[in-house]
Amino acid sequence: MIDLHCHSLCSDGTDAPAALALLAQAGGLKALALTDHDTLDGLPEFLAMQSQVSTRLITGIELSCRFLSMELHILGLFVDHQDPAFRNRIQDLQARRQERNQRMAERLTAIGIPISLQEVAEHATSRLVSRVHFARALVKRGKAGSQQDAFARFLGEGRPAHVPFEDLSPADACRWIKEAGGVPVLAHPGRSANRAFRWEEALADLKAQGLEALEAYYPEYSPREEQYFCELAQRLDLVASGGSDYHGKMKVGLSLGVGRGGLHVPDQVLENLEVRRTHRT
Repeated sequence: MIDLHCHSLCSDGTDAPAALALLAQAGGLKALALTDHDTLDGLPEFLAMQSQVSTRLITGIELSCRFLSMELHILGLFVDHQDPAFRNRIQDLQARRQERNQRMAERLTAIGIPISLQEVAEHATSRLVSRVHFARALVKRGKAGSQQDAFARFLGEGRPAHVPFEDLSPADACRWIKEAGGVPVLAHPGRSANRAFRWEEALADLKAQGLEALEAYYPEYSPREEQYFCELAQRLDLVASGGSDYHGKMKVGLSLGVGRGGLHVPDQVLENLEVRRTHRT
C-alpha cells in the first residue's frame, strides 16, 4: 500500500511532516510522498524521519496552474528539494502567492468584509498562507458557517474573492519538475472537471506539455471514475498514480493510504513512476 499525495501543516494540512511519517509507518504504508502546496519547507523534517520508519519517504510538491480557464494542480514526485534553480522558482511562487493573498483581502474588503493579512496569517502554522487560512478567518469572524461554506460563497473558483494563479502554465510546471529530477503528475483530474469534460483531448495536450502521469486512484472517485481514468492513462501512455490527498483534520474521515476506506494504490505505480525517471535520464 502506497500513498503519493498528502499535505502537512507547512501548507494546508494539520499534521507535522514528522507525524505524517509516523502515521504512514503505523498504517503499514510501503511509501508516502509529501506534496505540500507551492512549498518545500516540510521536506527536510519529513526526510529526517527515514531512519526511524520503514516506509519509503518520497519528496514532492503540488503546483497550481491554469489550463483552459480552470485551475489544475500538478504534483512533482521525486523532486530534488535542494536543487538551487527549483528552490528559486518555488520562492518566486511564494511571492506570487503573497500578492494573490493581498488581492483576495482587497476583494473581501470590497464586498464588505474588511480583513487584514495579519489576521489571516494568525490561522497559519507556517509562512505559507493560503485560501484555507482565509476560510478559517471568515469562520472565526462569523462570516461563514464552515470552511467549506467560505469556499462555496467567497473563495472558490468564480466566487467574489477568488483570485486565480494565472502565471504558471502546465508546461512550465512540468518543465520545472523534470529539471529538478521529478515526475509531473496531474492531481485529481476528476475534481477539476467531471467525466463529461473532454479529458482525453485535454490529457493529450497536457502530455505534449510534459505531463507523465495522472491521479487515477483518488478517494473521492467512484469505481467507474477510477476505471475511466485508469483506462485513459493506459491509452495515452501515462502512469496511473494515486494518493489520499490527506490533510489531517482539514478533511474529516480521510486517512493516509486508504482514503475513506476504499482507496488502494497498487505498489506497481511506484515502479512505473521510477521507470519514467530512469528512461528520461
